[in-house]
Amino acid sequence: VEGLCHFYRRTLYRNQRFVDSEQMRKCVLPCTPLAVVKILEHLGAYDNQHPVGERMSGKFVTVVNRSEVVGRPLAAMLANDGAVVYSVDIKSTFTFIRGKVEPVPDGATTESLVRQSDVVILGVPSESYKMDPAWIKEGAIVVNVASHKNIDETALLTTRPGVRYVGAVGKVTVAMLERNLLRLHGNFKG
Repeated sequence: VEGLCHFYRRTLYRNQRFVDSEQMRKCVLPCTPLAVVKILEHLGAYDNQHPVGERMSGKFVTVVNRSEVVGRPLAAMLANDGAVVYSVDIKSTFTFIRGKVEPVPDGATTESLVRQSDVVILGVPSESYKMDPAWIKEGAIVVNVASHKNIDETALLTTRPGVRYVGAVGKVTVAMLERNLLRLHGNFKG
């Protein structure tokens, strides 16, 4: 139901959106990354004038977390939708572009990547990690996925004009879990 088994993980990384060749039964997706996508859709980061798979074209996204539960699947989902995604982890940073994972350009830092990002997703499971709000581009969307606040919300909203901030995604994650359950029932009912 979580969408993290080997079968659904493989379909996600291969950008297969259906489990059958007739394209009648959609795949389930990991709940927390899907919650972030739905929040971004609601906030207008996705351009519904473009076809599916292109709705994030031209957008730069930084995801600070590359866990198998949140960061990596989220980076793949956003890249599958056309975004250039910088995936930052404690030891390395990679670029996800349409099914390819590449190192970031030489000289790129987390700060330089965040400064150009239209969307910043923070998912560091540590109370001590805090991103500098000055790095956030004016008008960007910042989503905190971690249980700890990875950025000073007050400083962010008072110093960065036009920034939209989502401090938690838990309730939307639960809704996506229910969505997956209903989708699985519809796909495999006798």
